Amino acid sequence: MKNDEKNRKNASDGKYLSPDSHYAHPIIPPRGDYQTLLSYQKAEVIYDLTFRFAHKYLGRGDRTVDQMIQSARSGKQNILEGSKAALTSKETEIKLTNVGRASLEELLADYRDYLRVRDNAIWDKDSKEAQFVRRLGRKTPHTFELYRRFVETRPPEVIANIAICLIHQTNYLLDQQLRRLEKDFLEQGGLRERMFKARLAHRKQPPKK
Repeated sequence: MKNDEKNRKNASDGKYLSPDSHYAHPIIPPRGDYQTLLSYQKAEVIYDLTFRFAHKYLGRGDRTVDQMIQSARSGKQNILEGSKAALTSKETEIKLTNVGRASLEELLADYRDYLRVRDNAIWDKDSKEAQFVRRLGRKTPHTFELYRRFVETRPPEVIANIAICLIHQTNYLLDQQLRRLEKDFLEQGGLRERMFKARLAHRKQPPKK
């Protein structure tokens, strides 16, 4: 009975455990819901904000509308898809997370262009406005509702600066996430390596009596 309970516990932790064995090796590591990732929550806010901003403040027929919305969507979706891929491929998770970060970097350039060509200032990172958005960015869970009143009442140059602050925050989180993923990959390997190690461990088990 105790062995059965131990086996169930290790299975729930995403580990492979041979019957009557004290050796556990992770094959499919446990993974939380992508919606709990703060990087994903912030990317979703960026998409919601960008969708409204582009349709409201950019001219109809302006190709930048579709480009900005697509970049925002790509940032969000690739974080989501990378998280889902984590169960079977660490390499794919790293690749998709990198694509998401690159998309947000492209969106960042569009917001900066919007401000620059209109002779609007980009907030200094230590300005009181940027610090306010930084404090707001610490709240969890992170949703668009935290920013709705600003998006609906502030002028476009303020909204663009809020988006820039949010993109910087998200990219910082993604950089940390990528470093952790790369470290995990180096230490644990991919799915094939984990399965190979698990098979070896299984073969080394003493035969049942």
